[in-house]
Amino acid sequence: MDIIEPADVYDDFIDQLKQNGHLSDNDLNKVKRLQNAGQDDVLPIMLIRLGICSEQDIANTFSMLTHIEHIAADRMPNEAILPDLVSFRFLKQYHLVGIAKNEKELIIAVVDPLDDYVVHALKLATGHNIVLKIGCLSDIDSALEHQYGQGKSEMDKLKDNFSFDEDSNDDLEHLKDLASEAPIIKMVNLILQKAVENLASDIHIEPFEGSLKVRLRIDGVLHDIDSPPVASTAAVLSRIKIMAKLNIAERRLPQDGRIKLQIIGKELDLRVSTIPTLFGESVVIRLLDQDNAVLDFARLGFVGKHAHQFMDLLTRPHGIILITGPTGSGKSTTLYAALKSLNTSERKIITVEDPVEYQLEGINQIQAKPQIGLTFASALRSIVRQDPDVIMIGEMRDLETAKIAVQSALTGHLVLSTLHTNDAAAGITRLQDMGLEDYLLSSTINGILAQRLVRMLCVHCKQAELASQIVIDDLHLRDWQPDGEIVLHKAIGCSACNRTGYKGRLAILELLLMSDAIRKQIMQHEEAFNIHQLAISEGMTTMYEDGILKALQGLTSIEEVMRVTNEA
Repeated sequence: MDIIEPADVYDDFIDQLKQNGHLSDNDLNKVKRLQNAGQDDVLPIMLIRLGICSEQDIANTFSMLTHIEHIAADRMPNEAILPDLVSFRFLKQYHLVGIAKNEKELIIAVVDPLDDYVVHALKLATGHNIVLKIGCLSDIDSALEHQYGQGKSEMDKLKDNFSFDEDSNDDLEHLKDLASEAPIIKMVNLILQKAVENLASDIHIEPFEGSLKVRLRIDGVLHDIDSPPVASTAAVLSRIKIMAKLNIAERRLPQDGRIKLQIIGKELDLRVSTIPTLFGESVVIRLLDQDNAVLDFARLGFVGKHAHQFMDLLTRPHGIILITGPTGSGKSTTLYAALKSLNTSERKIITVEDPVEYQLEGINQIQAKPQIGLTFASALRSIVRQDPDVIMIGEMRDLETAKIAVQSALTGHLVLSTLHTNDAAAGITRLQDMGLEDYLLSSTINGILAQRLVRMLCVHCKQAELASQIVIDDLHLRDWQPDGEIVLHKAIGCSACNRTGYKGRLAILELLLMSDAIRKQIMQHEEAFNIHQLAISEGMTTMYEDGILKALQGLTSIEEVMRVTNEA
């Protein structure tokens, strides 16, 4: 096949990849050098093979430019569609698969719709008009395997080539050697690649009796994926522990580590946590992608009243702003967005975090290390002597940290931190339970933001429908929309959202602003419920109400709001 220079037919494709942040000039130069050296793959395939772009990035970009439909793997048939005169070797070489046919047309899925040679060759060979669809490389190759091969996934093929003596699980040297062999490395890399392509936030690898389970948390919900064989459990876990520089001999105690690596052209920081369970060590890997971090308030879900009120809090010269919610509710992302908006040449910002999730230019970030005595509290004592304007504390975990934070606020610093509570008012009672005096809380806290993350409806397939009278009455929707027809949207599912109906997440919020009446209730040591009710009477929008408003705007579904709020 002739070498196709990127500039020949792919100019718009390259420009679109660059605009979306998927391709750099250095990456493009690397591809050109390889093509000049005789590499005969076309540009899109090379970008995938080199790990510069994900399959999803390539498919979505082609679909956007050509307006050709991008179809998912579940729409690719298991039975061969194309006539026998089209060889499997040709299909495999040019990465195309038959989807459907009639008397006049053949519908095929291709990775690269710009490759005219494929269309002309098929038309000449079959006498049919060719209708193109776009598919992901691995989906097409997998469909070809089902149609012409043994119907096995990439993980299944690795399982077939894997042999392991389970009696050697306790032989550390053998495990170390096994973890460095190709099948185990490929299994782990396949799991990591799948997670990155699906924009997963976490990978859960869990050993059970007779099975090894691998799940990805995508948009806050866990999904099963192909797992390595149970016999490989010890070797797979050892491979991950070696990558994270953990002690593979220690299986009785929890361990934490980190991995820095490049997958599909993305520089990733992976946080690895292991705990011993009944059938082996359970591993959770948190994926932190600096490029995909959304640090823009509007995209996070701060709109209207919430955006104005929170920005007003950030402009105050001193005091405490708390962000509350359970694990995985986006607290750290909101903190980073706040720091980004505060980060000017006139302000000195210092943070103490455990861990430092994203590195921000111009901000002094400290990684807490309790094992050497660098705790939140000890770091904070030194921070205040560094003349900062803004201090960010990753989490108020104990009374000592909370006291220093309060003292910092009293001495003219703006302090941002997080707490694990269910709503905004509970943040006050949590600090009281820690042992902080009421008068200190009432004089230093400026506001408390509580949040949850809901999945956003996929813009390509969400379906509008009129709300029934029963739903309107049950959810009191007329409180938010007194007149006219009430339209809600439901999740359908398409190739763009992996058939889930949702893609991406945004925050639903409640912001408790400190008022004289609330300060008085704090001094009287009122319960969180009473403070919450007072804040509502003063105009606070609850998370549930904010979720309903965003559902009425078509951003999410009522089911999602009910799933993540107390009103469920």
